Amino acid sequence: MTMYQALQITEPEKGIFAQQVTTLDTDNLPPNELLIKVQYSSVNYKDMLSANGNKGVTRNYPHTPGIDAVGIVQRSSSERFKEGDQVLVTGYDLGMNTAGGFGEYISVPSAWVLPLPDSLSAEMAMIYGTAGLTAALSVDKLLQNGLKPAGQVLVTGATGGVGTVAVAILAKLGMHVVASTAKSDATDMLLMLGAKEVVGRDVLEASPKPLLKEQWDAVCDTVGGEVLGSAIKQLKHSGSVTTCGLVAGTAFNATVLPFILRGVNLLGIDSVEIPLSKKSEMWNLIGSAWNVPELAKATTTVNLHGLTEVLGKMKQGAVCGRYILKHD
Repeated sequence: MTMYQALQITEPEKGIFAQQVTTLDTDNLPPNELLIKVQYSSVNYKDMLSANGNKGVTRNYPHTPGIDAVGIVQRSSSERFKEGDQVLVTGYDLGMNTAGGFGEYISVPSAWVLPLPDSLSAEMAMIYGTAGLTAALSVDKLLQNGLKPAGQVLVTGATGGVGTVAVAILAKLGMHVVASTAKSDATDMLLMLGAKEVVGRDVLEASPKPLLKEQWDAVCDTVGGEVLGSAIKQLKHSGSVTTCGLVAGTAFNATVLPFILRGVNLLGIDSVEIPLSKKSEMWNLIGSAWNVPELAKATTTVNLHGLTEVLGKMKQGAVCGRYILKHD
């Protein structure tokens, strides 16, 4: 038995959810192969949904969110890991219906876990987190589908977690990055991360036209909805757009014309259920060629007691850059 601190979400009344730092017992964690003492987690949009009672993310409460975690193995019945190993967990069911990284301990199957790359610190791993993994997967798919250095790439939702990292990685790879955001006070941050231009949301306003003027070689879309629909209409011939977010909605209006007249590609990104081998490939890139130390300057670190404020800002769409949790 080990007592530990966690941010727990409860449902004191049906449809009413409360957030509170509380003391829990590791004996009440699910019986899995690995017990991990968490050093850092990160704050993601899905964590905000879970913390506010979204039953599409988390079915049962009380619950501890945190879809990311990096830490030290405390107990292992797996041949892959031993006590003292530093490990990384992102995706799968962590933080959704399995107690997540907003607690000082997690208990997970070894099939969810990767060794932390030697080139990454625990802190830097969570500065990337699921958002960074999603951004890396998006960049990888764009490269696989013909994006070349110096290509003009639009990143939507550029001040969010995925957008921030996508801007940084694409810029490091030599792309001409155009960052789209409604937050005018974020311009300096985006330029620091390597964006060549910062534009408003007006470049992606909804239009009834099936095709618009060709603008970009590729788009990394993080928000969905009509923003995605507009981006598809403005891709250059043979261009690609990745989609990984839904903050602007799950539906958009489109026709087949961009696909059959311009040969564009719509590429879906899943960072949750992909094979562990692909996650390992991406994390090794993040720890080497795609490591952007400047991301630390766009990151805010909080403790357990600071999470509620950050989650509230995220719900209001008022966050900018990355937010990570450091356990004491």
